[in-house]
Amino acid sequence: MMKKISFLAFFLTTALLLSAQTATNQNVKMNKGTLVEMTTTQGKITLRLYDETPLHRDNFLKLVKQGTYDGLLFHRVIKDFMVQAGDPKSRDAKPGQSLGDGTLGYTIPAEFRPELIHKRGALCAARQGDQVNPKKESSASQFYIVQGQVWDAKTLDMMEMRFGKKFTPEQRQVYTTVGGTPHLDGDYTVFGEVVEGMDVVNKIASVQCDRMDRPVEDVRIISVKVKK
Repeated sequence: MMKKISFLAFFLTTALLLSAQTATNQNVKMNKGTLVEMTTTQGKITLRLYDETPLHRDNFLKLVKQGTYDGLLFHRVIKDFMVQAGDPKSRDAKPGQSLGDGTLGYTIPAEFRPELIHKRGALCAARQGDQVNPKKESSASQFYIVQGQVWDAKTLDMMEMRFGKKFTPEQRQVYTTVGGTPHLDGDYTVFGEVVEGMDVVNKIASVQCDRMDRPVEDVRIISVKVKK
């Protein structure tokens, strides 16, 4: 049976890490790339797709042009962490139905780049866990947008020890001011970022959810289109 596309040891990780304050709505480095506008039942989000991750960019644009995302739900929402969508099974999902294991039948090779990190507003590809996906290949359609938290230097030190990561001074500056989810760096492909509409992401992240982290009242993607 297909395992849900989720995040490695998230609940264990967050239980061991310190809580932090809400992040600001500041964007950091702006990369050239294609802009897409996602209209949701909570408002509009403009996303920049990075040219530095061409496989993910081109696949996302293909799905946008095919209308694949139109009508899908944000099926997994965790405040101060992320909002996730893109499960093709979610379009006609019944209330309370478990979601997260839907696929399009193919994956995208990982495109890790050290300068593309899980800062607040990052657009990232969800995937299956390492046990069944040792190459960390991305789901063809499922993605998440980071809300995250602001972290202090001591907690970043703890993350480096626990996860065997090393944050650069530039990354530390981002995570201690803008915020994000630094423990996911190097494990999930970051392929874009929010350039407008982070307030909408915050609204989605604040909705009431059930025990499976699915919003009690559906939050739906109405449409996604390429901005000219």
